[in-house]
Amino acid sequence: MAVCVVCNNDYWLSFEIKTITGDTYTFDSFECAMEKLAPRCEQCQVRIVGHGVEVAGSFFCCGHCARANSELGAQIRDAVGAHPS
Repeated sequence: MAVCVVCNNDYWLSFEIKTITGDTYTFDSFECAMEKLAPRCEQCQVRIVGHGVEVAGSFFCCGHCARANSELGAQIRDAVGAHPS
């Protein structure tokens, strides 16, 4: 059994996630994995567990929150997954 890095639960069905930076974490649930790894929207602070929107290195849960950030409004692209030119 392995211990979850978030809640310290010792669970026989725990799993590991290796990040792109090479760090490896053990979790007992997706809830704990999201708590540790999912970024928060810079506008409303909700966990971003879907596509989200990235603008100039800032992460938002949706286009609405991205546009609400006045200093980035002109840079918003609504195409999910589109790489900036």
